[in-house]
Amino acid sequence: MFFTRIPVPRNIDHAPDMLKKSARYFSWVGMLVGSIGAIVFLLSGLIFPTTLALAFSVLATILTTGAFHEDGFADCCDAFGGGWTKEKILAIMKDSRLGTYGVIGLIGILGFKFLLLNELVAVLPAAKIAFIMIAAHSSSRLLAISIMQQYSYVQDMDISKSKPSADGTLTTPENCIAIIGGCLAFFLLPLPYLLLLVPMYLVRSYAGWYFKKWIGGYTGDCLGATQQICEVVFYLGAFIITRYL
Repeated sequence: MFFTRIPVPRNIDHAPDMLKKSARYFSWVGMLVGSIGAIVFLLSGLIFPTTLALAFSVLATILTTGAFHEDGFADCCDAFGGGWTKEKILAIMKDSRLGTYGVIGLIGILGFKFLLLNELVAVLPAAKIAFIMIAAHSSSRLLAISIMQQYSYVQDMDISKSKPSADGTLTTPENCIAIIGGCLAFFLLPLPYLLLLVPMYLVRSYAGWYFKKWIGGYTGDCLGATQQICEVVFYLGAFIITRYL
């Protein structure tokens, strides 16, 4: 209910405690979103050129989540690009309008996704591209979860956006559920792809440090931005492995 626009039964209600517990399934939802994108890519490829199939795939993942993570990334671009204090940054995040930094950021990150996937399609079979999509979506969401475990959730009810977030520290069993979901898709790929978790973690670590420095922790938008950036890092790493290893 929280992470996608996929309809759920009407008898499933929303509660803050359920929202916190849902974080354990963040990476599993990533597998679902990635699978939808992969299926759209494979089916579209039977009819349309590869470039259009990739475009339909990216669009399908955006529609599935309701641009949930892209919105967070754009808000972070605007907030950290235009704000110089914690109060100003959070105030910009609250603003529903999209600014110059957000527009440029969205164009850039969506362009990078498309171009990197297009390069991978030129040298890899369609089935492996599908597995790469699934692994990218699930592992990038796992890295977003790790931000939650290390930093505090920042919320100022007076000025910050009242966007719900599955904040809170997970227990060891819950972390295991999330880790399995984030790494399961790697079993569908050659072993070197597991190394991509290293640069993804480094980028995530810098993002966490950056958020901590400016606002003292993270927000839901920060998690969305982390997911988007780590997903692109995965595709970039996959390109390097394919080209040079």
